[in-house]
Amino acid sequence: MAQSEKIVIVGAGPVGSLAALYAAQRNYQVELYELRPDLRNPGTIPLNFTRSINLAISERGINAMRHAGQPRLLEHVMGPTIPMRGRMIHGKDQSGRLYEHAQDYDAKGRAIFAIDRAGLNKRLLDILDSLPNVKLLFNHKLTGADFRSRKAWFEVHDQVSPTNGRPREIEVDFDLMIGADGAHSAVRYHMMKFSRMDYQQEYIDTLWCEFHIPPQEIEQGADPAGRFRISPNHLHIWPGKEFMFIAIPSEDGSFTCTLFLPSKEFTHLENNPSTLPDFFDHYLPGVTDLISPEALASSFAANPHLPLISIKCRPYHHGASGVIIGDAAHAMVPFYGQGMNAGMEDVRILFSILDKHAHMDESNNPNEEIGDVAMPVLQRFHALAEYSAVRAPDAHAINDLALQNYVEMRSSVLSVRYRLRKFLEEFMSVQFPSFGWQTKYARVSFSNEGYLDVVRRSEHQGQVLLRSFVALLASPIVVTLMTLGYRYRRSVWSIIRSIAWWRR
Repeated sequence: MAQSEKIVIVGAGPVGSLAALYAAQRNYQVELYELRPDLRNPGTIPLNFTRSINLAISERGINAMRHAGQPRLLEHVMGPTIPMRGRMIHGKDQSGRLYEHAQDYDAKGRAIFAIDRAGLNKRLLDILDSLPNVKLLFNHKLTGADFRSRKAWFEVHDQVSPTNGRPREIEVDFDLMIGADGAHSAVRYHMMKFSRMDYQQEYIDTLWCEFHIPPQEIEQGADPAGRFRISPNHLHIWPGKEFMFIAIPSEDGSFTCTLFLPSKEFTHLENNPSTLPDFFDHYLPGVTDLISPEALASSFAANPHLPLISIKCRPYHHGASGVIIGDAAHAMVPFYGQGMNAGMEDVRILFSILDKHAHMDESNNPNEEIGDVAMPVLQRFHALAEYSAVRAPDAHAINDLALQNYVEMRSSVLSVRYRLRKFLEEFMSVQFPSFGWQTKYARVSFSNEGYLDVVRRSEHQGQVLLRSFVALLASPIVVTLMTLGYRYRRSVWSIIRSIAWWRR
């Protein structure tokens, strides 16, 4: 690609910042625009008006950073992360005792990593700040974009016009605009004026509110791990069947917690705040041992109760001049921990396709005209079309998986059926690795397979398990054993009770 070409990226979150890094490594002139003040400033308020919640980064996000052309990026970013090797399910048994039940994510010991979003963003921006072909422009709001003439207009919110007191507006030229500006993307809004974009959004009937488990006081010189009140190497879940409470570890020993609850239940608690501790004690036992009732009430009153949105659209591009990535293209609910990972994977796939098309006709003069379109523009046109065609089906698949995983996290983790299938799939993956058998979660979090392929393979595995189970039940040996068991069931139960007594 020609060095003089300019890429304008809107949105300086982790996905937009990574896209800027990829573009800079390819010698584009990069301008990164962000609506908020410098995100490295501790006083900058996140767009959801809460503390920056912790995120889970897994193989797809890690792999995208691995290919960013910065040898020390992963070391720089992953140093402060905390490995989470599985879920820790919290509850109360029939005798009233609290319990914790660990469920590893992976039979091979692989983990996902808790990472502070603000810290990740800061590290990426620091690297971009050191590159000569990158400009970081904060307090800039996109107000218009013409994808035919390749011009955009921004309001500069920290520069007020002396004539009318309004923010000064600037005009910017670009060769390619990348929209990484979130679920309520301004780039997507303006692109829809030029492209026949199918668009679908869905708010699920669940709101979320943030809470905080403080670190434990420890003596000077004591093991820092003692600051964690619960295991730092798990994502903690209090399942409530129709809702749930989760906790993700932070490096300082605290946990960022989130309550996911139907809007009707939120309304009831808002109208009756004094019932909040009783609600937690009844439905989410053990939380009030970690967060005082006063702190629960304070966080519930101070922190906003925010909606969860799922967005699907296609295509993701217009001509050769515009493309959207991350939440701007496929905002998803957070229950698979793939939002940021999928967005970072977007960046890797987008630039790999751009690279492929840039080198298709290396033998030709890159400035040669084909019709009325210069060769680089024509190549980018085909590259963006391929990106939309390749990426949209995968993005739609992970959107659906994220919605399904909410049911798994709040309810299915307690079911015998779920645990049995997980056991069988993990047994197959360890004992018969040549079969390529893995759980759906392992394929999503620990591989770079296309999300749609993950769904297809998981469905195939489920069908094989079901057919095998039916065949086993129908076998003569099993039928004979079941018949004998039914006929002599009293004797069988007597033997089982005797064995259980002896083992005690």
